[in-house]
Amino acid sequence: MGQAKNRGTLEQRMQALWAESGVKPLTPERYNAFIAWTRTPIAGFVTREDEFFATEGENLIGVILMDRTDRDFGYVVLGRDEKGRFRATEVDSSMTKTQARHALFAKLKEIHASGETMFPQGKEPEDKAGVDLFSPLATEDQLHFAFKLLRDGDHWVPARSMMSEMMRHFTEVDGNFVQQFQTDGFDARIWELYLYASLLELGLFVSKPDPAPDFLVTTGGEKKVFIEAVTVGPSANDTPVEEERPGPFFREQEEVRELLKAKMPIRFGSALWSKLNRKKPYWEMEHVNGHPLVFAIADFHEQQSMMWSSSALLQYLYGVTHDFNFDERGQLIISAIKLETFEHEGKKIPAGFFLQPNSEHISAVLFTSSGTISKFNRMGRLAGFGLKNQRMIRSGVAHKHDDNSALPKGFVFEIEQGVVTETWAEGLSMFHNPKALHPVDVDMFPGIAHHRFVDGQIHSLIPEFHPYSSFTWNVLAVDDLQDKESLAMPQ
Repeated sequence: MGQAKNRGTLEQRMQALWAESGVKPLTPERYNAFIAWTRTPIAGFVTREDEFFATEGENLIGVILMDRTDRDFGYVVLGRDEKGRFRATEVDSSMTKTQARHALFAKLKEIHASGETMFPQGKEPEDKAGVDLFSPLATEDQLHFAFKLLRDGDHWVPARSMMSEMMRHFTEVDGNFVQQFQTDGFDARIWELYLYASLLELGLFVSKPDPAPDFLVTTGGEKKVFIEAVTVGPSANDTPVEEERPGPFFREQEEVRELLKAKMPIRFGSALWSKLNRKKPYWEMEHVNGHPLVFAIADFHEQQSMMWSSSALLQYLYGVTHDFNFDERGQLIISAIKLETFEHEGKKIPAGFFLQPNSEHISAVLFTSSGTISKFNRMGRLAGFGLKNQRMIRSGVAHKHDDNSALPKGFVFEIEQGVVTETWAEGLSMFHNPKALHPVDVDMFPGIAHHRFVDGQIHSLIPEFHPYSSFTWNVLAVDDLQDKESLAMPQ
């Protein structure tokens, strides 16, 4: 009873202090929505971020920091620069936590009262960061249908808000990123934005080599990994499955099983083979030569295909599939079955991408089914963006950590601040090439799934929660059914 009373008293004192200072606390998710793109990976080794605050209107952000060496506290005030990026404007240190908190609140109140809303960092002529994704660069009839939904739809406010923040920091190298994002390259560019967010979250220094590949990541030392984004898109002869079968789920289970036998491995194979055999190989570029090169692939060949296609990638990469049964004691027995080729409708390709000529230059393949606008919408929702009448329900399947289970486990939960958490890199898998000339250091990519092929078997290191696929119901509640033409947008 006494502890509960003391907690109540402390919370009341904190509420009064916030009100007096004109600040409000920020959740870690909202703080990161603003700061993740600014923060240098080195910061986490030097300090620990403890508490987050903002002024009314969120023009200023303050964070209480603990010095990991001296164990004392300080603060940083961040304000928006000319491009709208949050950058440090005030710093102080060598205090107790209470002193740091009071000093921060006083500084936030002082700056806010001055009326300043922009904090220039000086002339930066070489700074090319900052991209406006949503001002149209094409005629309305040229815009991708998903871009128009994202730009205009109330259901997509969380994703739109999250992207607007991150793009203040994004560097466009080739000059056509926005135009492609808005038109025929929407899926490929969404995939690049997802990778950008995930790689930063993993604590890596991320840059955009000119002219290629898409990303260079380092840990701040000599280790470098180059990453090229790859997408599986629709072919010219495909009839959109959503036109044949309206509804949120387009493929039946038996139909999926047939597609996974050959057609889907060929789809992955075609995309990866094209990158492997480009006219100017990536590994011959002077800045890439001698370093690990990773292809990061995502499947966008039809609506919702990423929900079922992932197992085909493993079959294609390693040239094996798996069967399972249970022995007389009920113990799971998994058998690897070697594959030689995949054949579908007259097209035939060899199995085993990592067995093909020149594939030794590809250190690994990175994959997830989550690199879609649904991810941005959920992350935006958890950061507090969106409408008050919006609800999101996510359901799917995740890895089941049971040595005697051959199938994943199901999950379903509502996307609610303070109730669930989600990370950008959640669900990412790295498939390592057993013949790579320059293997990837696993420690550079912590917290994701890593798969290796050893003695004819797949050996996997998988995080506690690792979703294989999911589906998000995105709902806007209204008072009158006639007020909205559509209440639910399946994603």
